[in-house]
Amino acid sequence: MLTIHAAALLLPGGGRAPVPGGAVAVRDASVAAFGPYEEVSAAHPGARVRRWPGVLTPGLVQRDAVRLLTQWYFPDPREADALGTEALNGAALEALGPEDTWRAGSVRRGLHRMLRHGTTAVTAAPGTPPALLTAVRRSGLTVLGRALDPSAPASAPAGDGPRLDPLAGAAAVSDATAAPLTVGGRADLAAFDAPDEAALLAAGATSCVATIAAGRLAYRGR
Repeated sequence: MLTIHAAALLLPGGGRAPVPGGAVAVRDASVAAFGPYEEVSAAHPGARVRRWPGVLTPGLVQRDAVRLLTQWYFPDPREADALGTEALNGAALEALGPEDTWRAGSVRRGLHRMLRHGTTAVTAAPGTPPALLTAVRRSGLTVLGRALDPSAPASAPAGDGPRLDPLAGAAAVSDATAAPLTVGGRADLAAFDAPDEAALLAAGATSCVATIAAGRLAYRGR
């Protein structure tokens, strides 16, 4: 089945100009076409159409995923009264007791939080625990090596809090995407409720309203 994802503005990446009224056609897990909505829809009559507000981009990459998932605890919503809703580390983490009693649930919730921020890929260095990589892939995210664009934002310093927002510190949205859109490439997309790139960078990835990972709607905020 072919689905067209359309938005007020498409940022395809790869040095290409923004496309007002842009769209991406997705067949199964791959990008079938992208460009102005009129052209994409005319080439694929009968396709299902999903319309998103604001900006549509390639999926974002989370460069701090391993530290977020191994050194921080993402509370269960049922624990909000006792632990709050923000990720915990340090003494609060130690107070949770043995790692095996909380790790799996925290990782699962952390991965969901990443999807809520438009993330479709993470970076991981050699030596990352295989079980963690398995959990990442099962969530629908891809795993990349550390070697990405050296001008892109680095992971947060070890003393900083978790940076779930891949757009934090980015000078351009393309700095935070795993790869530009390509026909035949994996259909990883994120939609944000922001009118343009400048507004998106100011609002951050918390403005995400949908994340599409390998053609699947992995997160929908509205």
